[in-house]
Amino acid sequence: MTFGKWALLAAVALALTGCGGRSQKEMTAASYCPQPLTVQDAQSITRFKPGSGRDPRDVMFEAQMLGVVTQCSLSRHSMEVDVVMRIAVNAGPAISGGVTQVPFFVRVLGPGDRVVQGSDQFADYKISQASPRGVSQETMAVTLPFNELRDLGAYRIAVGLKPTPEELQYNRRGDQQRQ
Repeated sequence: MTFGKWALLAAVALALTGCGGRSQKEMTAASYCPQPLTVQDAQSITRFKPGSGRDPRDVMFEAQMLGVVTQCSLSRHSMEVDVVMRIAVNAGPAISGGVTQVPFFVRVLGPGDRVVQGSDQFADYKISQASPRGVSQETMAVTLPFNELRDLGAYRIAVGLKPTPEELQYNRRGDQQRQ
């Protein structure tokens, strides 16, 4: 083989290694990136206006977790995880003016499903009878420390909306009626 052919093969090989492929570090981060799980009883909230009424006319808003993904990057002894959630809200007949806050949470579970990190936040919406719907993308960053890559397999990430105890009971009653 002539020098020209070697040079051509080397140039093609070099070009192919730089073509849109992911680096080893990116592939490793993707393979160890924990898949989020949405807590079953925390996928939706129906919030009623204050008082004892639980009629459909008393609904202030309904919110639902539409989806969640994780995006990870790896450093020497930690993995940075962006937990990205899509939350939708619909105004009910009893909506009042101002900002509607929908509570949500992210929990990092470690070995034995013990909570090792957690945060509660609010997604804010300006909804009204005139503008009854809102969708937001909420991102929360968490850091997962590790000594060896295989340690990352012990982490799980749980997410959900954060209903009050009364709203949780309402969700559970609705699930039983749908079955």
